[in-house]
Amino acid sequence: MSYNVNEKGYYGEFGGAFIPEMLYPNVEELRQNYLKITAEPAFQAEFDDLLKEYVGRPTPLYFAKRLSEQYNTKIYLKREDLCHTGAHKINNTIGQIILAKRLGKTRIIAETGAGQHGVATATVCALMGLECIVYMGEVDIKRQAPNVARMKMLGAEVRPAKSGSKTLKDATNEAIRDWINNPVDTYYIIGSVVGPHPYPDMVARFQSVISKEIKEQLLEKEGRENPDYVIACVGGGSNAAGTYYHFLDNEDVTIIAVEAAGLGVDSGESAATSALGKVGVIHGSKTLLMQTTDGQITEPYSISAGLDYPGVGPMHANLFATGRAKFISITDAQAMDWGIKLSQMEGLIPAIESAHAFAVLDEMKFKPEDIVVINLSGRGDKDLNTYIDYFKL
Repeated sequence: MSYNVNEKGYYGEFGGAFIPEMLYPNVEELRQNYLKITAEPAFQAEFDDLLKEYVGRPTPLYFAKRLSEQYNTKIYLKREDLCHTGAHKINNTIGQIILAKRLGKTRIIAETGAGQHGVATATVCALMGLECIVYMGEVDIKRQAPNVARMKMLGAEVRPAKSGSKTLKDATNEAIRDWINNPVDTYYIIGSVVGPHPYPDMVARFQSVISKEIKEQLLEKEGRENPDYVIACVGGGSNAAGTYYHFLDNEDVTIIAVEAAGLGVDSGESAATSALGKVGVIHGSKTLLMQTTDGQITEPYSISAGLDYPGVGPMHANLFATGRAKFISITDAQAMDWGIKLSQMEGLIPAIESAHAFAVLDEMKFKPEDIVVINLSGRGDKDLNTYIDYFKL
């Protein structure tokens, strides 16, 4: 079977476009045009050129010598933390901004949790000279202050979402509301593999440069294209989708998805959607979703703002439902400890989101000859205050 999207916008039973009628023209315009426009040689050339000259791709595939020795296996880190703006998010915003310009849009809106997608969107809007409005939960604005300052420096307007848990879900609601009110000139850059079709597929395609490079780099370093394991953290799941993309249909590659268990899967303070979620619809897509027995969305919790989402992208919901990916939940404490451990073992301070992925090394046993690729999806600059408060640094 194929684990990619089908022509109706579904991954197995998940996906689709569940949207208010007001949004139908916007989403339909995108659906009809995204494959055609992104396949144009001129689009490809501009996208590739910006990834190389502006983002700094290809990012290194780094052999983590000390980690490999400690865990007695071959561990490679995909260094998305070295991308311009400090995370993988820029791969997608570059693709979408070129698409938005091709569609004649002049005003860009986005939602952000950890602030990385907001910064990446503000960055490409500055690059292209377009108006930029970023919606961000009030709680996240407080805990990700450096990124808020960056967005403002880049000329974006940051609008606080003051409803609900005042985090990513609520910022997304506000962005969708804006889009409904401004359908003609506005383009909504979604930052993850969530939302109505074609967004999950489109974002995954733009992020797939990650797994494309992994294959090329492994061939050069190890004489084989495919690792035994690919590991990534999953909130909405765009860094993971990019890491898995070119391995989805190759069952020899084990896919490991790492979710945020928060204070523990059964603590009531968690964002482990695979463990706690049931099928539902959120932000225009049918997926796994944390909800009460009567279908109300429950508030997720994670110390990392980027994993603090009550659902998961439909690609990942399908990977979970079919058993293609192994899902592991990692607590705040495990992730924070790995933030310190990776810093002190490899000289790399990870984003707290990315730190979750490394905790898998303590949960699983790998063979000495295994090749394990972990996506270091972002760097920890934005999380220094959280690290400082947590460890009393």
